[in-house]
Amino acid sequence: MSWARAAYRSRQFFGALRARLEEEDRAEIAAHLTPAEQHLFYSMDRRDQRHGLDVFRVLKSGGHTDASLLAAALLHDAGKGPVKVWHRVAFVLLRAVSPRLLRRLAAAGRGGWRGALARSLDHAERGAALAEASGSTAETVRLIRLHRSPAGGDAALTLLQGADEAG
Repeated sequence: MSWARAAYRSRQFFGALRARLEEEDRAEIAAHLTPAEQHLFYSMDRRDQRHGLDVFRVLKSGGHTDASLLAAALLHDAGKGPVKVWHRVAFVLLRAVSPRLLRRLAAAGRGGWRGALARSLDHAERGAALAEASGSTAETVRLIRLHRSPAGGDAALTLLQGADEAG
C-alpha cells in the first residue's frame, strides 16, 4: 500500500469515528432519493451514510446532475450491513496483504466477524439487490453492482469510482 493510499485510509478511518448527518444533509437526501431509497439509506451504518453523502457531494461539486448517478453515490455501500470499525480495518488490511486469505475467511452466511468480511467483500452485489428491491432505476442498480469492478470505458462508472475514492 502506498503512503498516499495509507494516508487516505487513515483520514477515512478517523472521519468514520465521528460521522454524523446534519439537518441540511437530511434535506438533500430527501430531495434526491425516493422514500424507499431513503429507508435503505438510513438502514446503513452512520459511517456509510456519511461516506455516501461525501461521494454524492464530490459529484455535485463537479457539476454532475444525473439522478441515477447521484442515487448510486448515496447508496453504493448499502450492501455492507452492520460492520464494526475493527472489521473494516481487518478487511482493508487483508485485501491489501492477502486477498486469498480474505476470501477464505469471509464465510458468507455466517455471523460475527467472518460474516462482516463476507458482506464487505460482496457488498456491491448485495447493495444492488437492495437498491433494486427499493425501486431504484436500472442505471442506479447497475452502477452500484459494478462500483468495485474495472470501469473500462464506462463514463458514469468512472465518475462514481473517482468520487468514491475522493469521498
